[in-house]
Amino acid sequence: MSITAQRKAEVIKTSATKAGDTGSPEVQVAILSERINNLTEHFKTHVKDNHSRRGLLKLVSTRRSLLDYVKKTDEARYRALLEKHNIRR
Repeated sequence: MSITAQRKAEVIKTSATKAGDTGSPEVQVAILSERINNLTEHFKTHVKDNHSRRGLLKLVSTRRSLLDYVKKTDEARYRALLEKHNIRR
């Protein structure tokens, strides 16, 4: 369900805007998207896992808040994030 440290490092490396970047909205959205995709796959086999479903909703809400912030500050970055991570809006 959670991502490994190696996979997280790969996601950070591909999404970072500069060297050592771990806290930018782009990186945070990428990590959250990875976790959301893993949980979505988990629910295909574990339909009744409602405790994890609550965590999924929290992750989606956090990602939505970050995306709202990016949209408010820079529309082009927002559109690029949606396109890169295949997020519906």
